Amino acid sequence: MTDDAAPTTMHIGDLAERTGLSHRTIRHYDEVGLLRPSGRSEGGFRLYTDTDLARLLVIRRMKPLGFSLEQMAELLAVVDALDRTDDDAERARLRGELDAYVRDTELRRAKLEQQLGMADEFLGILRSR
Repeated sequence: MTDDAAPTTMHIGDLAERTGLSHRTIRHYDEVGLLRPSGRSEGGFRLYTDTDLARLLVIRRMKPLGFSLEQMAELLAVVDALDRTDDDAERARLRGELDAYVRDTELRRAKLEQQLGMADEFLGILRSR
């Protein structure tokens, strides 16, 4: 028995609600090529799948870490290529690129953690007044 069911789709409003992002932001990500809708309704409305939702959540998680749109696109291209290739040499090269993003993200997280510590110290100073 095969599963011929079409993937569940959602409109941009549903996607916005599930991610906490605005319609405008989602449309912008479409315009710059980070997130293309999986389809269009008969009326021309963008349709997104759970795969699109997962991709958008990756983008949303990169934003507060200060990754540029270009870096987001590069990382998503690496992830997409990893999902498509069966070539061991290509997989190793792509894993190396992904590992560089892991190291970069670790550094960005450490910086945020340091900033959070300073914010906590500042709050302590203010509260002690």
